[in-house]
Amino acid sequence: MKIVTICGAGIGSSGILKVNAERALADLGLDADVVAADVASVRDVAADAQVILTSEEFVEAIGRTYAEVILIRNHFDQQEISAAVERALG
Repeated sequence: MKIVTICGAGIGSSGILKVNAERALADLGLDADVVAADVASVRDVAADAQVILTSEEFVEAIGRTYAEVILIRNHFDQQEISAAVERALG
């Protein structure tokens, strides 16, 4: 199982999403690899991902993918992220 978090540069908000997604997985007792990436490399990094977590401004740049793209409105809202991860993987 693989989750990719996406932002513009691959270190800011995607890093925050990565940490919070890992917390959500631990809380839910689920196992997955979580990778933070920049939007320019999304096609390569997310080729084998089941889930992509991102904000609305990057959805169009992600384009067509087999992964489920989930919009996160508040990168610091652990409940929002946990609910999204549980819906996608649970």
